[in-house]
Amino acid sequence: MSSIFEVSPRCKELQKKLLDFVENDCLPAEEVYESQVGTGANRWNSVPPIMEDLKAKAKSLGLWNLFLPKSYPEGPGLTNLEYATLCEITGRCPRTAPEALNCSAPDTGNMEVFAKYGTPEQKQKYLVPLMNGEIRSAFAMTEVAVSSSDATNIETRIERVGDNYIINGLKWWISGAGDPRCKVYLVMGKSDPDNEHKYRQQSIVIVPADTPGVEVVRPMTVFGYDDAPEGHCEVRFTNVKVPVSNIIAGEGRGFEVIQGRLGPGRIHHCMRAIGMAERSLDVMISRVTDPSRRTFGKVLAHHGTVAADVAKIRIEINAARLMVLSAADKIDKVGAKGAMRDIAMAKVMVPQMLQRTIDLAIQAHGAAGLSQDFPLARFAAGARTLRIADGPDEVHMMQLARFELMRGDDIRRKDKAVKDRRAQIQNNGSKL
Repeated sequence: MSSIFEVSPRCKELQKKLLDFVENDCLPAEEVYESQVGTGANRWNSVPPIMEDLKAKAKSLGLWNLFLPKSYPEGPGLTNLEYATLCEITGRCPRTAPEALNCSAPDTGNMEVFAKYGTPEQKQKYLVPLMNGEIRSAFAMTEVAVSSSDATNIETRIERVGDNYIINGLKWWISGAGDPRCKVYLVMGKSDPDNEHKYRQQSIVIVPADTPGVEVVRPMTVFGYDDAPEGHCEVRFTNVKVPVSNIIAGEGRGFEVIQGRLGPGRIHHCMRAIGMAERSLDVMISRVTDPSRRTFGKVLAHHGTVAADVAKIRIEINAARLMVLSAADKIDKVGAKGAMRDIAMAKVMVPQMLQRTIDLAIQAHGAAGLSQDFPLARFAAGARTLRIADGPDEVHMMQLARFELMRGDDIRRKDKAVKDRRAQIQNNGSKL
């Protein structure tokens, strides 16, 4: 952690507690968790019992619901910057640590939506059990038939009929939808497709998972991983009826809601990615410095290319960390909208750094790096996914370029002022 970004004494104490919890409980529980994931007919209707043990211990340590920023009365009072430092620690063990703290996606984003936009009734019905870790949730936006990186393409219809909304559409890559504890969806669709303002056509509605017409069609796989029990599923909504009181924030405010939801969430993902990169580097260093593993008469680390790779990784991890912490700090100071440029830079830089780190770590392990004996193969799947999830690299690059190119007129004005001043100095006998 760089001293450039100061955190409170309370955050420093949480860092110590969390690091101890991850190193001594979450990491040792990884293999147990995987062995307890259901198989066959039980694949999607059971949850590893060890997770409840981890959640209970996290609660007892005060490591629970750390994600909500201090502006929310329901939260623990941390800044986005402070929580970012904790995300890095959980990223060392992404399969168990975030959920153990009740700080895993998509629940964190959904809870923030309920906290920011929910009515008292919506909060009582959904936010309270989510924050208690009693239920889980899903966010349904991405669709099969359209390029969903441009969310104006979304085709799911949300039609008001009397005092109800009728929802029809086919979604996919809906994280968490396979979990038997998933009790509620936040569904984005078009409620006013003819609105001349394309960013006011969309709304988000609450859909209880057991509503008639909600069908989990199939789990998707990421490089062969299905991420049970949560999964990433294709979900069909057929004439799903919910009361108009299930609207989030109001009709036509879907884009507003998702922008508020995704900004901090992208930072959470990036900081967990930093933790994954640190663990990948640790695994790599352990391998290449093992005296029992020698090639051509030398320990792997004594080969120049391997040593150079370790150095490059360290440089890139440290640079990426500063980038993300800077973005988190800016969110705290000016809000997610004002920090869009910084968030975009972090969202592009960090997953690419993580991919390179994992790839070099795998290479250092040889075939073992591709196997279930090390976390690297699963990490590689997650890293590649992160370059698409929450907006692909290209969208963030396009947004970032737009911010930069807007400076063109100002740069030309400054250049002209310099030239005019230069001419003035020359005309004055080369004197100021």
